[in-house]
Amino acid sequence: MTNAQDLLHELATKKAMSRLLPVLGIAYFMSYVDRTNIALAKTALEADIGIGAAAYGLGAGLFFLTYALLEVPSNLVLYRVGARLWITRIAVTWGAVSAAMMFVHSEWSFYLLRLLLGAAEAGLFPAMMYLVTLWFSQRHRVTIVGLIYTAPCLAIFVGSPVGGALMELDGAGGLRGWQWMFLVEGLVTVVAGVLVWFTLPGRPADAKWLTPEQAAELTHRAVGQDAPSATRVRGNLRLAFGRPTVLALAAIYFINQAISSGVGFNYPALLQSLGIRNPFLVGLVAGSGGIAGLVGVLFFPWLERRIGRAVTLIGVGAGGTAVILLVFLISANPAVRIVLIFLSSFFALGTLPLFWSVAMSRMSGLLAAAGLAFINTVGITGGFAGPYAYGLIEDATGNLLSPYYTLLVASGVGLALVPLLARAIRREKRHRDDVPSTVDLETA
Repeated sequence: MTNAQDLLHELATKKAMSRLLPVLGIAYFMSYVDRTNIALAKTALEADIGIGAAAYGLGAGLFFLTYALLEVPSNLVLYRVGARLWITRIAVTWGAVSAAMMFVHSEWSFYLLRLLLGAAEAGLFPAMMYLVTLWFSQRHRVTIVGLIYTAPCLAIFVGSPVGGALMELDGAGGLRGWQWMFLVEGLVTVVAGVLVWFTLPGRPADAKWLTPEQAAELTHRAVGQDAPSATRVRGNLRLAFGRPTVLALAAIYFINQAISSGVGFNYPALLQSLGIRNPFLVGLVAGSGGIAGLVGVLFFPWLERRIGRAVTLIGVGAGGTAVILLVFLISANPAVRIVLIFLSSFFALGTLPLFWSVAMSRMSGLLAAAGLAFINTVGITGGFAGPYAYGLIEDATGNLLSPYYTLLVASGVGLALVPLLARAIRREKRHRDDVPSTVDLETA
């Protein structure tokens, strides 16, 4: 590449970052708020409706069941109709369902609406990751994904206190505090969906704020030469879903999400058990983990750009999570335990940009749409398993801390999977000819 082409690409990349990241960030921010605000309502739902720990854990996890099952189909539709239309559809429908959570009146209505919420939101995150593969070169992706991940970190930090403040509207207009929280946050998400429709171009060629030369250069650099591609999934299932690298990534993400969701969906209840009763204060303390996560998603990509070795850094994150859980169980000091949960976000969230950068480097085109969704499908089922297992163990033992022993074991398994991922990547590089850069279904 000439210096002129490099400068053209850098200018176009900066333009794309400034235009796309705010829109994607707002959508992802609201998705995380709507997905996790149920944690703030846990105690109120038990008091007002009689939803116990096991039922709550099942309902919290059911979101991830339909979310996971519809990930791949959703991204295949995205590939056909374009990111602008499909991400708008996702945001508007999940915002409407989130607002409808205010009508929960029993365990079964709780289960149904959580299933519908997962179905409505399915495909959002892999859609954003697929969009990254269309716009940004591999060199920029870890930075881009890290910046996208600032949205859920801010959602944890800002969304929890805001949700707690909305909970304090208890009794206003004849509604309970948790009903106000679901209604307001759901309607804001619908507005975010409308914003996506008016501001998000699906591909560089669709962006009116790029010159044709800039759009062409972005597309050329984003496609790359090494990642396998295909025109259809059928006949190329091994490339999309069955390669050892893809399976290892999916398994690691499963563990990460099981731990994060198990802790996150029950953290406000743990704080209340430690004597923090005010809803806004509970939300503020619970949201403080977003600060640690925000530092992590900025620090780990920065470190990877300087030393490389993304897989090694993923292992560091898994090891750090395991150590934190071990110390959490050993410590008897409530303040220390709160700080440790705070720090766990630094590792659990911080290494995810590296994780998705590694995943995106292994595929492109339709295989990126299908493969990234598949990894998210397998991984996000951990979001179902974590809260559900947590609730079952808590119900069986009557102790909020008992589930952390299971989470500690899970963190050890996640750490053990990292060397397997490294080995799979090395083997794939040695046998590059076994994973062709272009696959034509008609001749496959």
